[in-house]
Amino acid sequence: MTTEKITTDRIEIPVSDGTSMGGYLARPAGAGDHPGVVVAMELFGVDSHVRGICEDLARRGFTALAPDFYHRVQPGADLSHDEAGRTRGFELLPQLTRAGVLADAAAALGALEGLGVQPAGMLGLSAGGHLTYYAATALDIPNAVVCYGGWLTGNPDLPVTGPEPALSLTPKISGRLLYLVGAEDHVIGAEEQREIAAALAAAGERHAFVAYPGAGHSFLRSDAPAVADAFARIDAWLRGE
Repeated sequence: MTTEKITTDRIEIPVSDGTSMGGYLARPAGAGDHPGVVVAMELFGVDSHVRGICEDLARRGFTALAPDFYHRVQPGADLSHDEAGRTRGFELLPQLTRAGVLADAAAALGALEGLGVQPAGMLGLSAGGHLTYYAATALDIPNAVVCYGGWLTGNPDLPVTGPEPALSLTPKISGRLLYLVGAEDHVIGAEEQREIAAALAAAGERHAFVAYPGAGHSFLRSDAPAVADAFARIDAWLRGE
């Protein structure tokens, strides 16, 4: 792992539907080739955890950009990681649409290119993992990493998960996709994990599925033993290794 000095900034990103989307940008301070990564937020918005992930990636030599997928409904949402924040998140998430998500992801990838950075891929966390999985079926994303992305088999309460489940679109993924999950994840149960692993295996050897024994949902927020291995895999995958 490199330990680059980094800089951070807030930027505005124009989207094809005429809206403007905020984004948190973290990148190495020095010159050089620093591949770009779009970081798709959890349910809680671009909060301190997501910003920290961007900063960790920047210290590893990436240019990381976390777009605000809630910009149409509550711009700048930074929800507390508690029951109140969860409740508000589940009021905002159902307002996302697949068309909006694709427009936002494409805009974020374009923003990286506008900074003179070649996009290497997209990393999604929990709810953002679902968005990343779906985006990988429709956009040119060379290397996608999905960390405990749920609802891939669909959720009638969340329009962004349908009409066809994202998992059924797996054959449309043009790049590589790595799926990381805790074996004890209460959101993504054992049966759904088996379905995800099978779909990725059927789609070809360019994809990979890793389940960490003893780890639960959102384990990157914890000090679980899985964290170090997960970050090593994320780093290598985003570099195309």
